[in-house]
Amino acid sequence: MDASNIDGISAWVVERGLCGDSEIALLQGFCERCYEAGLLLSRGTAIIDTLHPVYEGRAFFWARDKALPSPVSEYGPSTTADSAAQWHRSPFYYLLQGSENELRRRLETNEHTGFDVIDELRAEGQTDYIAFIQRFGQEAAIGEMDCFLSRWLTMKPGGFSDADVGALRRLVPLLGLAIKSTSLARVAQSLVETYLGRDAGRRVLAGRMSRGSVDKIHAVLWFSDIRGYTALSEEMASDQLIPLLDDYAEAVISAIHGAGGDVLKLIGDGVLAIFNADDPAAASRAALQAEAALHVNLEALKERRAAAGMPIASIYIGLHIGDVFYGNIGSKDRLDFTVVGEAVNEASRISSMCASVGREILFSSDFVAALPDEEKSKLVSVGRYALRGVRRPQELFTLDPEVPGTAERHGF
Repeated sequence: MDASNIDGISAWVVERGLCGDSEIALLQGFCERCYEAGLLLSRGTAIIDTLHPVYEGRAFFWARDKALPSPVSEYGPSTTADSAAQWHRSPFYYLLQGSENELRRRLETNEHTGFDVIDELRAEGQTDYIAFIQRFGQEAAIGEMDCFLSRWLTMKPGGFSDADVGALRRLVPLLGLAIKSTSLARVAQSLVETYLGRDAGRRVLAGRMSRGSVDKIHAVLWFSDIRGYTALSEEMASDQLIPLLDDYAEAVISAIHGAGGDVLKLIGDGVLAIFNADDPAAASRAALQAEAALHVNLEALKERRAAAGMPIASIYIGLHIGDVFYGNIGSKDRLDFTVVGEAVNEASRISSMCASVGREILFSSDFVAALPDEEKSKLVSVGRYALRGVRRPQELFTLDPEVPGTAERHGF
């Protein structure tokens, strides 16, 4: 590989990094261009940590000498016993803990490399191995994302030449910068969607960040909370409280997301969500689908927690439909992307009425009116009620116990 090849690959990495290519597209394009220029790579791996509620980071793979089951792997915390032991035996951990920025092992001899994973690669026919670490400055690190790790292999007889290693030393930092740029965009998306909700997060990333920037929308509002949560929290041990909240939040949120809804807020044990669609009937049907999915989730959760001897709870749900303002509300220093309006208050009050009328789900008359006739026939009125803080009395509905399946689902 000569200087013109290095310049060409450098220009390509910068261009594609600025264009926002995915990490795997950057790695694959990089490796293929290196090979075409005479740097005969057989494998390439890039690793970067992330900020995510489940995954610690992502690894990206390219191979010329064999088919890969997947070019991307998301890995969990390296602090668990098995993961930690494997991580501590890796060349990357060695680099991370030391002061060196690269580690090379020539594999055409029978000498032990010091790392089982490298010995395994030699047994596959690889002739040379080199790994790099590009460390980020303290101010440029985000959480555990404090470096870019990569490894490069060849099957060329004699291994990498001095020119090959020199080219990698020049090019890999550029690749690391491009992958970091893409990964940071992914981190931003993950953070805003995790903490604001999927739709709200997308709107914020699209630039909807001005205070007072709101849309008036007509949406189904879901408000749910854990039945008897205050009494439960007083009775259970403190170390059981957060696992209970997490378990039931997972059951609710997965049901809402699965039906196309968006969770906007977790308020203690409560969940505020919206189902927004051009057709109110479609939004209302989606909310009913979420309620049905939640029932399945709760049954599975009940079985699992009972088997483990953990406290069991149930969920109250209030469903309403109405006009709300959806967008940025707050001060110039602290904004919240949420919904406000009388309909939000009504959904909350309807949910709180579940205990009074002895039902686990209640629907407003406006919600029922938006449903197709087939769905309306499955509901029954439980009476007309004056809701605290709501100007007009509301007729409330629940699932009709005479409809097959509803009695078992809701304890009638």
